[in-house]
Amino acid sequence: MCGITGWISYDSDLTRERATLDAMTRTMACRGPDATGGWLDRHAALGHRRLAVIDIEGGRQPMTVEADGRTVLVTTYSGEIYNYRELRAELASLGHTFRTSSDTEVALHAYLEWGEDFTEHLNGMYAFALWDPRGEELLLVRDRMGIKPLYYYPTSDGVLFGSEPKAILAHPSVRPVVDAEGLAELISFCKTPEQAVYKGMRELRPGHVLRVRRGGLTVKRYWALEARDHTDDLDTTVRTVRELLDDIVARQLIADVPLCTLLSGGLDSSAITALAAHGLAAAGQGPVRSFSVDFVGQTENFRPDDLRGTPDGPYAHALAEHVRSDHRDIVLDTAALMDRGNRDAVLTARDLPYGLGEGDTSLYLLFKAIREQSTVALSGESADEVFGGYLWFHDQEAVEADTFPWLTRLGISSFAGARAGARESLLDDGLLAKIDVAGYRHARYREALAEVPYREGDSGLERRMREICYLHLTRFVQFLLDRKDRASMAVGLEVRVPFCDHRLVQYVFNTPWSMKTFDGREKSLLRAAVADVLPESVARRVKSPYPSTQDPHYTAALRAELGELLADKDAPVRPLLNLASTREAVNTEGEGFRSSTELVLGIDAWLRRYGTALEL
Repeated sequence: MCGITGWISYDSDLTRERATLDAMTRTMACRGPDATGGWLDRHAALGHRRLAVIDIEGGRQPMTVEADGRTVLVTTYSGEIYNYRELRAELASLGHTFRTSSDTEVALHAYLEWGEDFTEHLNGMYAFALWDPRGEELLLVRDRMGIKPLYYYPTSDGVLFGSEPKAILAHPSVRPVVDAEGLAELISFCKTPEQAVYKGMRELRPGHVLRVRRGGLTVKRYWALEARDHTDDLDTTVRTVRELLDDIVARQLIADVPLCTLLSGGLDSSAITALAAHGLAAAGQGPVRSFSVDFVGQTENFRPDDLRGTPDGPYAHALAEHVRSDHRDIVLDTAALMDRGNRDAVLTARDLPYGLGEGDTSLYLLFKAIREQSTVALSGESADEVFGGYLWFHDQEAVEADTFPWLTRLGISSFAGARAGARESLLDDGLLAKIDVAGYRHARYREALAEVPYREGDSGLERRMREICYLHLTRFVQFLLDRKDRASMAVGLEVRVPFCDHRLVQYVFNTPWSMKTFDGREKSLLRAAVADVLPESVARRVKSPYPSTQDPHYTAALRAELGELLADKDAPVRPLLNLASTREAVNTEGEGFRSSTELVLGIDAWLRRYGTALEL
């Protein structure tokens, strides 16, 4: 896992631009604390920050391939190729020789052997650049599910790119400008493919490659979800899911550094932790390390709400005891969640104020604590999207709504006149109308629906649930994967996501909805596939999302900070606010304005820290 960046300019001599490349590369230091590297040619400059996970000594980057005394290929690469050992053996049989034991070198030789089609051979999470000095061409590649981020910024004579926007923003020709469409994207909670919020910047879509030549840029898709007939019966389907999971987890346990799992006590993380424990035991290793996040007094004083019916602690401990993991709870308090340094670190990690507030801060602090003991963590992220786990999958109103279903259950307004408690309720009505948040959400929803691949004969509920699954696998999961990547890489922790293996995603996508819910519950297939490795209490637990603090002191602290902001006539966010609603939020106790307050405080900090110019 690493941070990558670079600059292609066909009208300049980039060998003179070491200082600029270094500045761009330094912004990725958190993603790669172990080493830094740069490679410059006349029209290409590639930068790299390394988090050493496989082949600690041999995997330094940028990495080159030489032939006849010439450099024929260069890469700066982030991620992991989980089948690199098999690929290495296959390439060796085809005549390739290797200097290292790294998966990076395997990716280079795979491209030399198969050209652009080499992506068909890769299993993993990755984002990387390949520069061919012979043809002066760059190829940017992103993994199928978009686990690893990759941004680019077309220029008049080439392109800038980076793992995160901050690398591109470090270039002297780029200013942090956000127009009406970018601001609508920021507020909408849609995570539109390609939309990077910053004007002129794009995010490479999952499963796509971008080729840069003197004649310009071309984007090509190499993978997408397909609609296929599912002919396996239920028993075969459950068995296949388990076989896939066993193989996936075994591959993702490979590391030359300490490894652990994230454990909430829910079905997803418990399944990964249990399978990892079994895999390590079979290899004569272990016990597996596991980590949970909790809040001071939360288990003892837990109050059920619309999303969470039970606290995580007892279930996480039950699973940890069941598999005999080396378990640790990371317990946070309001002081840590409100700490300005922690919140600034989160903003810098994300480059944008997405407004999950303490949900982002607590995740960052969890990963920061984990990094003290482990370099790699396995996560249960994405199982809900793959297997249909969220509450709104099973809510008729949400299923039938003419919008993204999660907008109906997360307190997110789908119209310009936001209700109290909705995410944008403190923003000016005129601003919301001007950038047309409601229209933006509707347009993005229609675009997403137009992409859905249908199987002949899909109709009624089956057709609608295929749509909802597709929306989650291409939109909602992107938001969560980006959040997890940024928070983890901000502290140099690699988080692997077994449920995002494209083989599993494609297989389960085509299983009928009746099979996904065959026992009348959410995630029926997953529960059946892993029931034998879980304690009954965990296997039967109802879905509970990532935890959120219930400490009333946190909400009070937010109100106090919002009051200070409201009193600051020079606050950069002030022109964007509905002042009457903001005053109401300051003077209203309870949780009603919590998410909207977090969003406003985040936008204000972002405008100050990044010097963002709004072109509205």
